[in-house]
Amino acid sequence: MDIPSNDFGFSGFNSMFTIVPIIVVIGFVLVFALIITQIVRGANQWRKNNNSPVLVVEAKIVAKRSSTHNHHHGAGDNMHHSSYSTTDYVTFEVASGDRMELIVGSSDYGLLVENDFGSLTFQGTRYLGFERFRS
Repeated sequence: MDIPSNDFGFSGFNSMFTIVPIIVVIGFVLVFALIITQIVRGANQWRKNNNSPVLVVEAKIVAKRSSTHNHHHGAGDNMHHSSYSTTDYVTFEVASGDRMELIVGSSDYGLLVENDFGSLTFQGTRYLGFERFRS
C-alpha cells in the first residue's frame, strides 16, 4: 500500500506537525525538571543548615557585594510590570584564613563595614549576626 503524496511535493511538511509537539513537550519537561531540582536543592540546604550547630567565631569583614535582579512581568493589553530584588553578600575571614561568603539582610548589610573585626554568628550557610568589637 502506497502512502499518498500531496501535489505540492512537501512530504516533510507533515512530519513537522509530528516533531514540533514533541519538542514543545520536551521543553516543558526540562523546565519542570529544573524547577523541581531547584526546590529540592533549596530544601536540602535548609535542612542541612537546621542540622548544623550555631557557631560563633572571630572574623574580619573582607568584602561586600550586592546582586540586583530585574524581573519583567507582562500581561495582556500592553500592561507590563517590572520588579527588582537585591541580594546582599558579605565575605568574612576567620583566624585560620578561611573565607566564607554569606547572604545577609539589607538592614545588616548597611551596618557592616569592610575591615571590621567582631564575632560572627552563623549556622551552616545561614548568617545570624555580627557583633563588632569595640576599639
